Amino acid sequence: MPAPKILISMDIEGVAGVWRPEQTQAGNGEYERARRWMTEEANAAVCGALAGGAGEVLVNDSHGHFGNLLADLLDPRAQLIQGKPRTLGMMAGVEQDVDGVLMIGWHARAKTRGVLAHTSNSFAFARVWLGGLELGEVGLYAALAGELGVPVLLVSGCDVLADEVAALLPHTDMSVLKWSDGARSGRSLSPQAACAQIEQASHQAVLRLQGEGAPPAWTLPTPLTLRVQCQTPALADVFSLWPAVQREDGDTLSLPCASVQDAVRSLNALAAMSSVLR
Repeated sequence: MPAPKILISMDIEGVAGVWRPEQTQAGNGEYERARRWMTEEANAAVCGALAGGAGEVLVNDSHGHFGNLLADLLDPRAQLIQGKPRTLGMMAGVEQDVDGVLMIGWHARAKTRGVLAHTSNSFAFARVWLGGLELGEVGLYAALAGELGVPVLLVSGCDVLADEVAALLPHTDMSVLKWSDGARSGRSLSPQAACAQIEQASHQAVLRLQGEGAPPAWTLPTPLTLRVQCQTPALADVFSLWPAVQREDGDTLSLPCASVQDAVRSLNALAAMSSVLR
């Protein structure tokens, strides 16, 4: 195959050394240190992908306000996607003839013991199901990429996330950088060791894409139903203003969706609606 085009989607909660909410939120020195580690892990993935034969690399800043990565420190061989709102959210760029995705710095779904675990928006959503499966961000966005025929080659993050990936994406490589003792505690590789591991894993994942044993794109049958348990009934009140939303009980609602892309866009629209109660 021609030299593949690779999308690296970067989150921050799964970055080595990140344990506390303040490290993920702008406005303090801990965040500034964490976003530098995030940028260094992005660079490690870029180096590994290019060494593995990638011809072009896009890096998607996928955390929070989508403006965390330090552009002046990013490997100049990569192109950077930042800013919001955007239609495909954490998977923006996958529509640009991408051949494979690396999810670096991601985290486990809500209601697990993973480090800083949540799904999409910790203020708004307690649990999310799509097509009858309870999914976190890895599952939601792997299905979105899969709908476009693009496989997830590699995921990095904590050991709880590794169990989630193994169950949903058994052919996808996993790089465990830290081990959870709880939502905000555990042990971690150093940033330097984590970057070395990510570079090697990215190298191998892109090589595998071009040879035998490349992972398949992961897809969900459509149409499907997006189902959400809200953090509070008050949030369900707000979301139920959307005419297509069906209220199931005090804090749970559902929404019919023609595609995974529609489901992800709907979930992100609900997250935006939740801001009226902040």
